Amino acid sequence: MSNVWDDVPDWGGVGALRLARPDGCALGGSVWELQPGGENWYHLHHGSEEMVVVLRGTPTLRTPAGERVLAEGDVVVFPRGPEGAKELRNESDVTVRVLIVSTNADPDVTEYPDTGKVGHIVGGELRVHRAADAVEHAGAE
Repeated sequence: MSNVWDDVPDWGGVGALRLARPDGCALGGSVWELQPGGENWYHLHHGSEEMVVVLRGTPTLRTPAGERVLAEGDVVVFPRGPEGAKELRNESDVTVRVLIVSTNADPDVTEYPDTGKVGHIVGGELRVHRAADAVEHAGAE
């Protein structure tokens, strides 16, 4: 018998399983697994609000206010904009599992302050660019 967790992708120690949501519903969620040493990169959203619920383990949360270790059952809410920046890391020796609930704004803009990258989500697709590669808008060229 197959276990649903067998299908969680591994993105360098981090994987996510998107939960089904009805068409037209903006609220969605994903269950994320962070292997020891895995991290969900420091980022923020300009359109979406997020909430993290710790299901298993003790992830380390980084926000503009600093770092702290979360425990199973902890719930943390992140507003839109710079004050909602966050990173989850697994500094333990066991797999961490969290539920991330999001308002899934579309379009949305994400920023990755540590890497100088900016992403935009349009039509459910995320495209990430280096902010340093920005060009001037010169009309309809």
